[in-house]
Amino acid sequence: MADQSSPRLSGVAVFFYVFLPFALGHYLSSLLRNVNAVLAPNLVGSLALTPGQLGLLTSAFFFSFALVQLPVGIALDRYGPRKVQLVLMLVAALGALLFARGQGFGQLVLARAILGCGLGGCFMSAVKAISTWIAPGKLPSVHGYLIAVGGLGAASSTMPVRMALEHMDWRGLFLLLAALIAASGALIWLFAPRCAAPPAGKRPPMLASILSVYRTPAFRSTISLVLLPHAVFFGIQGLWIGRWLSDVARFPNDAVAYLLYLSMAAVIFGAIAVGMITEWAGKRGMTPLDVAGIGIGLFVLVQAAFIVGYKPSFQLLSVLFTLVGTITGIEYAIVAQSMPRELTGRAATCLNLLIFAGAFLVQAGFGLVIGLWQPDGGGRYPALAYQVAFGVLVLLQLPGLVKHMRRRFASSRVVQPAIEEAHTPA
Repeated sequence: MADQSSPRLSGVAVFFYVFLPFALGHYLSSLLRNVNAVLAPNLVGSLALTPGQLGLLTSAFFFSFALVQLPVGIALDRYGPRKVQLVLMLVAALGALLFARGQGFGQLVLARAILGCGLGGCFMSAVKAISTWIAPGKLPSVHGYLIAVGGLGAASSTMPVRMALEHMDWRGLFLLLAALIAASGALIWLFAPRCAAPPAGKRPPMLASILSVYRTPAFRSTISLVLLPHAVFFGIQGLWIGRWLSDVARFPNDAVAYLLYLSMAAVIFGAIAVGMITEWAGKRGMTPLDVAGIGIGLFVLVQAAFIVGYKPSFQLLSVLFTLVGTITGIEYAIVAQSMPRELTGRAATCLNLLIFAGAFLVQAGFGLVIGLWQPDGGGRYPALAYQVAFGVLVLLQLPGLVKHMRRRFASSRVVQPAIEEAHTPA
């Protein structure tokens, strides 16, 4: 909701001074979250990493990302996105610089964790700024544009990064990214409009508001269905799809980068399609949670196809995973619509914490499972390792999907007799 105490800005001013600076931060956050999918061969070659180490190194971003969600939520409420984002982007720039200079596994893990801390507020800062300066009626479409910018960042972590590596090594790439992150923070500080902090009396108690979020039945029913698939989507998309294309499908690095580009670009189209489908379904009496249930079912089927391993579908599967997986992003909209307005900000923060903590466990755990097998002479791990890892993920997601289906079936059995009774002649 626009801040009534702040002066109104024109649409053009909001686009250039609010949307673009904060969207750039979200773009860089998505790029760096997924960049290891392309850099994995370089990192493994430079440091002789095992799959478990590669998974832990990459997932350290998610772990620290999750840790800062609640502090970032408090800071955004108290100090506003302009000040908070400047500090966070400077921290992120430091993390990227340390990653470029890191000489060992431990140093790179620490650097990536610092990077995750700094980039942990990009999305929420953008949402906070947009909600402050843009009319409520325009928020859904603008949020969609913001998610699309994130998809563009994910796509930029593939072929563009691969092309950049033809002119520099991965260390030089991170030096460049550190400069871009710092420049993004400076743009926000210089151009983003100032807004007054809310009075202290209007801030809800932190612990009480968090407990209120978790006690809400709508929040619990949503995360029981979508949370784990969302964590799987983030955890596998950002690293293991690329390794699967290399190890199992046996594609060369250039082909892997191209397929990752297509799959990451699919996020943009998937995000737009999910919004259109949800709106269409709503006009026909379907709730967003029902749409999510159908989408999660399809997403689990795509993962099951990885287990089957039908070779002619390898390229298609890598794209379908991210295209169908974008349905998990509906989680934010469902929670925002179902929670009391005074809890929506904290609810989104709690949701972020759970999603990224889950993504850390998925990304690291997937690598540990793969590491149970021995690689061949070319350093590739067998298809069976990936089949077992995907099988574990499918088994973990099935209970939430089955629970939703049973709940949906039970509610339809209650509603149907009431409808028939209402239409029965007296």
